[in-house]
Amino acid sequence: MTDLGDFGEFNADADSDDGAATGSSPSSSGSDGPESANASATTDGTTTEFESTSVEPRGEDVGIGAICVSQGLRVAEDGEDTTLRAYVTRGNRSSIRIGSYLLAPYPDGETLFCRITGLEYAQQYHADDATEIHARRAMRTDEIDESDYKFVAELEPVAVLYDDDGELKRRMTDRVPKPQTVVRQADDTEEIKTGLKMPDDGVFLGHLSVGGEKVRTAASPPTIDYRLKDNYDAGDPLVFRHTLVAGGTGSGKTHGAKNILRQYLDDDRTYPMDDGREVTPAVVQFDPQDEYAQMHDDNPELDDDFARRLEREGIAYGGHDDTTAFVPKIGSASYAAGHHRAEQVEFTIPFSMVHDNPWLVAGSGLNDNQYGALVSVLLPRFRKQYGSAGTYEEFTTFLDDPALREELDESGRVHEATFDAVRRRVLGFDHVFDQDARPITDLVHEFVRPGGLTVVPTYHINDSRATEAVVLAVSSLIIDQKLSNDPDYDRIKETPLVLGMDEAHNFLTDADSVQAGKVITKFTEAAKQGRKERLGLFLITQDPQDIHDAVFKQINTTVVLNLGDEDAIKSVNIPSNLESKVPYMEKGQMVVYSPDNSEPVELIGLPTCLTRHGRD
Repeated sequence: MTDLGDFGEFNADADSDDGAATGSSPSSSGSDGPESANASATTDGTTTEFESTSVEPRGEDVGIGAICVSQGLRVAEDGEDTTLRAYVTRGNRSSIRIGSYLLAPYPDGETLFCRITGLEYAQQYHADDATEIHARRAMRTDEIDESDYKFVAELEPVAVLYDDDGELKRRMTDRVPKPQTVVRQADDTEEIKTGLKMPDDGVFLGHLSVGGEKVRTAASPPTIDYRLKDNYDAGDPLVFRHTLVAGGTGSGKTHGAKNILRQYLDDDRTYPMDDGREVTPAVVQFDPQDEYAQMHDDNPELDDDFARRLEREGIAYGGHDDTTAFVPKIGSASYAAGHHRAEQVEFTIPFSMVHDNPWLVAGSGLNDNQYGALVSVLLPRFRKQYGSAGTYEEFTTFLDDPALREELDESGRVHEATFDAVRRRVLGFDHVFDQDARPITDLVHEFVRPGGLTVVPTYHINDSRATEAVVLAVSSLIIDQKLSNDPDYDRIKETPLVLGMDEAHNFLTDADSVQAGKVITKFTEAAKQGRKERLGLFLITQDPQDIHDAVFKQINTTVVLNLGDEDAIKSVNIPSNLESKVPYMEKGQMVVYSPDNSEPVELIGLPTCLTRHGRD
């Protein structure tokens, strides 16, 4: 008696006393081979052989399964009304993953390109397997009998592929595949890129993946490169329609951002200007963690084999020689640069810039009434008295005059309480403006260089208010000159420019202050006119939910790495099927949502940074 109860005592011979008496059981006949299994006894004691029949169909399998109609076969305009399923044969089941791309051909040569959205085991025959016997039997065997179950994949139609004079094209899904159509995995680069609307050329971001594994093809290289459109033949280059890179700490955000920016600094990358010139873009990167000046140096971990792979795929790599760190001079703060070999140039913010951007000195606490007093009364009066070159020190002296305060109050132009509030807010910038360095307005020609990378590190500044003033002053100078019809600096106006901002949530946040409103208005206008003026915003953040919605709406390309915060994930507005993967993505994995470039896809970035990255 075993622990399976009565089933342990079962004996086939005991079921028939007659069989045991006559010796007609297989064990008593002395034959237990194939012949006895396929033989039948006749009345005269002889046996007749029967030919065995294989249950497997003849021929060789093609594909992974076939379209089935047991639960309906329907393609509809509303995706929720679509019912498209495929039965997957036993030998292919272990290789199938949610998110994989499949092809189902139509009889006339067109092909349905689709994506697996669900996988399901169903019973082949009706039986209750939630029993002790079934469970204990499964616990004592090494294998699962797949023939007892159906394995069905739910499919989402993506596009119909068709041939147009030798060119493969796509259109929206407008027809249903035939029942029993054989489906196969998409393993051709052209079919996959066409199905996903991915361009062949452009700025390299990473390799197409599904579930954290690169999609493989029969081509060489076997991976599929993902690129952003970067020429005017296919519309405006997406760099000028703005990019957001969002990722948490340790997600590979800076690593990935460096690799993308390195592509824009390729010597062969140029953009046409209105005067007919082809100009390489300038990149200006605000760097709160002092990491981007390292792009001047080669990465010692990038070996020759990896370099050859990059060359075959047309990916720019290596340190960028034309990299300069423009270091803001803030009080006695000193900048240490032992981790890179880029040239360093100190600069200061002249107070004269405040006349065009009064909010630079307003701080974050002025209300509308106080800001109006500063802009309409105090700054014009100061400029008239001290000239356009008046310094910050002179401005504070100007505000310390009690006679001025009394005069403005008695005339009804500025109430004394308003005057005092403005004065309190504008104090505390003496270590920011007019320091012992060249003004940034005198360095524009060196600051913006076609093909050059300018990094503005702020890690050495301990005062967040000073950091904010520096970043907003320099970015405003660039934006104002780009959008102006009568610029003071033609160098900015006539150079394609990528304006990169790390920790962008600190500067473009949604706030109630006058200063925040002015900043958001300026950057929103820059984003709207970026295509025309060849100005691209490249924003990097770990808190995308804090970036003002007016700026966010202008972003065309969103690159999302691992994010653990639910609010942050919701804010990036990627499709729900990819949104659920974000918290589980490993370092370097990313989701790219760029409606004007491709379908939403999952990518894996390069494992090695294309320039130096990290500190020893």
